[in-house]
Amino acid sequence: MKTINYVLTGLGGQGILFMTKIFATAALNKGYSILGAETHGMAQRGGSVVSHLRIGETRSSLIRAGAADFLLSMDESEAYRYLPYLKKGGKLFANAPSDAFPDRKVAAYLEKNDIEPRAMEAAKTAMELGSPRSTNLALVAFYAAFGFGPLSADDLRTTVDNMSPGPFKETNLKIFDACYDTGRKMA
Repeated sequence: MKTINYVLTGLGGQGILFMTKIFATAALNKGYSILGAETHGMAQRGGSVVSHLRIGETRSSLIRAGAADFLLSMDESEAYRYLPYLKKGGKLFANAPSDAFPDRKVAAYLEKNDIEPRAMEAAKTAMELGSPRSTNLALVAFYAAFGFGPLSADDLRTTVDNMSPGPFKETNLKIFDACYDTGRKMA
């Protein structure tokens, strides 16, 4: 398998590291090799957080600019900040209003680089379903609906099921299923 590169971004407290753990655990459960790295910056104060996850055989945990297959961002501004990491033909998933994303100022860049942007208001959906802290799961499920990459929606949902503590399991799976359905309607 060729190496698949994920860059996950957001702000401190949005669950970027937990989101990365979901992808990494699902990949390990399928028998894939992984390497990853995180940069926390001023995460405790709501600063930028970026996580690199490489699935497949690789020697370095960091993803160079122009090499990421996927960029998942919990924050619209962070999605724009880390766009240079996406390769030509990469896929962008953001927690943002789908009718206003991407900003017209970056649309030409996306088109020139054949980058496919997709967005849903993951935070709003998680809030409506009673668990605003599960916005990260909402974005993972939205991504899963498009069927890209080496991990299936079933792989990711099973991982969420196994990783969710008892009292949160039902809510987490409800959010996963609802956001997966949202993504399927857009796919």
